[in-house]
Amino acid sequence: MRKTEKQITDYKKNLSELLQGEYPQFSETALYQDMLINIEQLREERLDLAEVKLLNTAFKELRYAMKVFKPYRSIPKAAVFGSARTPRNHPNFKFAERFGKKLAKKGWMIITGGASGIMEAAMIGAGVKNCFGLNILLPFEQQANVVIRGNSKLVYFKYFFTRKLMFLKESAATVLFPGGFGTFDEGFESFTLVQTGKAKPRPLVLLDTPASDFWKSMLRLFKKHVEGGGLISPGDLSLMRHFQDADAGVEEIVNFYKNYHSSRFLKDRYLIRLRKRLPDKHLEQINRDFRSMVSSGTFERLTDLTDEDNKDSHLERLLFSFDRSSFNQLRLLIDVLNRLEVSP
Repeated sequence: MRKTEKQITDYKKNLSELLQGEYPQFSETALYQDMLINIEQLREERLDLAEVKLLNTAFKELRYAMKVFKPYRSIPKAAVFGSARTPRNHPNFKFAERFGKKLAKKGWMIITGGASGIMEAAMIGAGVKNCFGLNILLPFEQQANVVIRGNSKLVYFKYFFTRKLMFLKESAATVLFPGGFGTFDEGFESFTLVQTGKAKPRPLVLLDTPASDFWKSMLRLFKKHVEGGGLISPGDLSLMRHFQDADAGVEEIVNFYKNYHSSRFLKDRYLIRLRKRLPDKHLEQINRDFRSMVSSGTFERLTDLTDEDNKDSHLERLLFSFDRSSFNQLRLLIDVLNRLEVSP
């Protein structure tokens, strides 16, 4: 939508005020200043017009998508992928519909590509109020499905890379139904980012019907040639969990956050936030069972929250020197933390 002359004048006035004065290095205003400086440097570098258009379009797509998601940030979401070619009478269609309905009942929303097939089925199950559609503009016509078409939570993208970023940024789980190259592309990008620590730990769930051999055959292939050939680390396949029951798939996602809340690197160490306090006997157990992933020292409680967000001060925090490679062990640690009996 084109801006009015008044809007342009107001923006120029705001930008002029923004560029004046000094601000702390990491303040919000300083970040806006830095962005403006980058724009000026971009102009000085005299890139091709096509390159400038690419940057501008990508920026606009990300800005608008973040605006759409912002009111729903407190609600957990699962990114659901699967073939757009799955017909309505296929068992996987009905299976995806049941899954979407069951996950929505647990208080989750779903994000799909917004097209037909598995994406439409999961959205039918979850209901439009619990759905986001991130549709890609392709050379051939790909309409959004009837569930999300015309909805304010449907976002169109020109570029795959901006769409991929929003799928990962806004979701807390990745779910794959049988699909083609697009499904594998999206799913294994999530797998790679979790495997390498570039994305936070998350449930990576493979789903198909009890009669299907789709994921079983794929996992046998990965086990034999990828893990067996030394192309990934032993145990990396444990980051993916395969289910042929909708309830089991939903429980895997929900229970991942039963006690585990979130995690991040804190300076040169790794921080895990828990919803409930971990008794001393369990802390001793973790130090005994997972010492192989600690490069030095032990797992310990973090009590000094100077570098942490005060709004989550009620959360228990474990801190340790992570070897930065055992991300499959990190996933197993999260499983244990979710299973242990803990105190409120």
